[in-house]
Amino acid sequence: MGDVIDVYPYAGKVCKHDSDEVITTFEMKTPVLLDEVRAGGRIPLIIGRGLTSKARAELGLPEFDLFKTPDQPAESTKGYTLAQKMVGKACGVAGVRPGTYCEPKMTTVGSQDTTGPMTRDELKDLACLGFSTDLVMQSFCHTAAYPKPIDVKTHHTLPDFIMTRGGVSLRPGDGIIHSWLNRMLLPDTVGTGGDSHTRFPIGISFPAGSGLVAFAAATGVMPLDMPESILVRFKGKMQPGITLRDLVHAIPYYAIQAGLLTVEKKGKKNAFSGRILEIEGLDNLSIEQAFELSDASAERSAAGCTIKLAKEPIIEYLNSNITLLRWMIEQGYGDPRTLERRAQAMEAWVANPELLEADKDAEYAEIIEIDLADVKEPVLCAPNDPDDARLLSSVQGEKIDEVFIGSCMTNIGHFRAAGKLLDQVKGQLPTRLWLSPPTKMDAHQLTEEGYYGIYGKAGARMEMPGCSLCMGNQARVEPNSTVVSTSTRNFPNRLGDGANVYLASAELASVASILGRLPTVEEYMGYANQIDTMAADVYRYLSFDQIAEFREAAANANIPAVQV
Repeated sequence: MGDVIDVYPYAGKVCKHDSDEVITTFEMKTPVLLDEVRAGGRIPLIIGRGLTSKARAELGLPEFDLFKTPDQPAESTKGYTLAQKMVGKACGVAGVRPGTYCEPKMTTVGSQDTTGPMTRDELKDLACLGFSTDLVMQSFCHTAAYPKPIDVKTHHTLPDFIMTRGGVSLRPGDGIIHSWLNRMLLPDTVGTGGDSHTRFPIGISFPAGSGLVAFAAATGVMPLDMPESILVRFKGKMQPGITLRDLVHAIPYYAIQAGLLTVEKKGKKNAFSGRILEIEGLDNLSIEQAFELSDASAERSAAGCTIKLAKEPIIEYLNSNITLLRWMIEQGYGDPRTLERRAQAMEAWVANPELLEADKDAEYAEIIEIDLADVKEPVLCAPNDPDDARLLSSVQGEKIDEVFIGSCMTNIGHFRAAGKLLDQVKGQLPTRLWLSPPTKMDAHQLTEEGYYGIYGKAGARMEMPGCSLCMGNQARVEPNSTVVSTSTRNFPNRLGDGANVYLASAELASVASILGRLPTVEEYMGYANQIDTMAADVYRYLSFDQIAEFREAAANANIPAVQV
């Protein structure tokens, strides 16, 4: 029989049973933890505490001192980071210091279909009849391609549940949650989502489980213990042949060199874990490009991500998205009032564009500087760990069985680049190639431009817009195959049983599909130089305000009257 012990939570000690002999002592991470246990959970505590506070204020009674309050960090005269200012704005203050408990206003909340049914149950428990968050969006990207009977039931029932509460529901086959939700964002605002890759490229988001997502949607706020920040500062000019995906992987690569990240699981070190990744030095990226960086903060185990961007690409993006949202209204998407309210909020921002900026003397837990002149060859993540960043020259020649180009890490430019390279192929590819555009709009445009014909001629397997192989819950690669993938993660068995998966750019993945192996740096640069000569045509992003079909539909939409 094992030992019998007595645990004293308030005293912070563990003793032998019926004895004063102390075995060990401990401290609670927060004094509020025991209140959460007494209340039956964090959410009931927050609701009860809020109701008590409001009731006492209404009755003219003083603050109630029964509830434990979080310890607040020491005062500081230093400036704030961009993330601290964004969260501060959502709390009605100048900034929020790391370690501060706060409840920032949620402007945008996303829900996807694997956790959506649980979020629905939580919303019912909260008796939510209407969302307090300005925009809540539901997607069906994880299960649409090969739905089980339970998925089909969700596809039929969840949209109405969301829309009757004022939310926006996508449709099966529309595409990936993030590729849509990003087009509904407002700059410098805070949000959350029931998917670990809910990482806003403008503003900041803190991904959460189904319970917190429901709470945020229902109440319009989310509890947050403000994390520390770690700064990654890029400088210089990107080198020929280098892609944004290479810069994504350069972050863990340089962190390893700096001793801030280890690949070995025993004694694992990860300076990004639980912190906000803040990125500077790439101000003129398009929002689609910026999302590659923010999206991958999930693989760093970061709490969230911010990217310093110039106003011009954001204005261009919002003008496109205003048209898209009104096209959605014309196409019968609901709730039309929510879509129009967000479109008008975008118009208001474009009319007076102002962006928060980090203070010069802001404090960071760590700072990593990356000189773009030093990133001269592609960077991959080796099987099967997204932290195991390696240069192409160290893994070149590896035989490749299958290639996947898809996931929220891709945009239409990646598929055009793949098409340009595949168009040169004579005969069948030596690999099995999977292609899955992120949204139905990308798929439609690629079809209009003739790329689907190129993919078919090359023997590629075309998947419905959505998560496809990245999630690993439906179609899968062959067991024990070696794969190059543009997906988010390469954890063991995720894409296929026993599969060895390299994470790489769409450009490198395309070359690997043609050669049947990882190329040498020289071979890759030969292909990359071909794409560079066509870059202006290849890397055009979907500007809906410039596409007649969308512009005309938006102009003819039955716009509801709303108040912003």
